Amino acid sequence: MPYQLENQPADVRESLYFPEIFRAIGLVVRTFWRNAFFSRDSNPDVLARDLSRSRVTTVMYPEEKTTYAPGYRGLHRLVPRADGGPRCVACYMCATACPAQCIYIEAGEVESDPIEKYPVKFVIDELRCVVCGFCVEACPKDAIRMDTGEHPAPSYERTGQIYDEKRLLRGPPVSYDYDPWLRRGAELPDASMKRMRDLARPFASDAVDEFSQTPGFSVRALASESKARVDGGSK
Repeated sequence: MPYQLENQPADVRESLYFPEIFRAIGLVVRTFWRNAFFSRDSNPDVLARDLSRSRVTTVMYPEEKTTYAPGYRGLHRLVPRADGGPRCVACYMCATACPAQCIYIEAGEVESDPIEKYPVKFVIDELRCVVCGFCVEACPKDAIRMDTGEHPAPSYERTGQIYDEKRLLRGPPVSYDYDPWLRRGAELPDASMKRMRDLARPFASDAVDEFSQTPGFSVRALASESKARVDGGSK
């Protein structure tokens, strides 16, 4: 609903303009001297600062950094497996879903395995990325995330914004019970395979694939929430 505004004609004081000009000049002078003689509040949360004295809201980056929201999509990372390799199986789904076409993948076959693939090259051009998160949603293996809480560091050259698989592969390893390399076995000692299987997360009852293990991305949970909203609105 639009705001109801009272459209009244200007009175004599407003028609002269000079009183309003003097009021504006007074506001500027008061704010200038207030900011000049009183120190600003250094609280990183700008909205929670005490503006009763100084009204400066500048954040002195990088000494001061604002706190990102929990849903902030940060710098990409490739999720590693327990054996140190990437969870990525080079299915190209993230590159296909990317609207900016900033993901480049070259697939290679795992030796002695006719099925499994891995990314020989996995490159993301952060200058072209629009931070939409489609790559995270499209990945069926929970192999790429944007949960680092970081943003790409500035660089003097464009090549500094090109992140390859070596820079992207970091973070704690993640495994699931239904990972094919755990079910099918790998060229690792039995003790290592047992340790990797013990660290694997259980497959949730409402999960449809590894991707739905990521908090907030369960397909069935989202479907049930949508159905509940529709049922609630129809009553």
